[in-house]
Amino acid sequence: MRCPFCKEEQDKVIDSRSSDGGRIIRRRRQCLSCNKRFTTYEKTCESFRMYVIKKDSSRVPYDREKVIVGLQKACYKRPVSAEQIRQIADKVEEDIFKNFDKEVASTFIGESVIKHLRDVDKVAYIRFASVYRDFKDAGEFIDEITQAISQPDNTGQPKLFQ
Repeated sequence: MRCPFCKEEQDKVIDSRSSDGGRIIRRRRQCLSCNKRFTTYEKTCESFRMYVIKKDSSRVPYDREKVIVGLQKACYKRPVSAEQIRQIADKVEEDIFKNFDKEVASTFIGESVIKHLRDVDKVAYIRFASVYRDFKDAGEFIDEITQAISQPDNTGQPKLFQ
């Protein structure tokens, strides 16, 4: 493994853990040259692919990067770290693989993103929901905002802007 900081190839594994039901191995590594630490994730290559059934009934291969890009757009200029975005993507994938074997509806993915994003940042959640749910009029948008305001955040306090 090449160090992302100094590009040397000598490192040691400090910690290994499996996650996502054993499908991913997380390894914490330390470079022997610069002593900086970094994390790697190893996924098993499985012979099957997950397909997404889109609204028009077409099927495309599942792409985690599309989920991350959507989250990044929703979280633009919001206090949401790249690590939090990655964690939401992990939770969404966990939801998908728990409930589906080969095909998943795009609506399930969108609702899963909304569910997990709501707990992290309500403004980003509203941004994502406004694009994903394709509100037909301002009334639907206002209803969604009202619902977001009335739900408590992870501190137990109802608030939209943090």
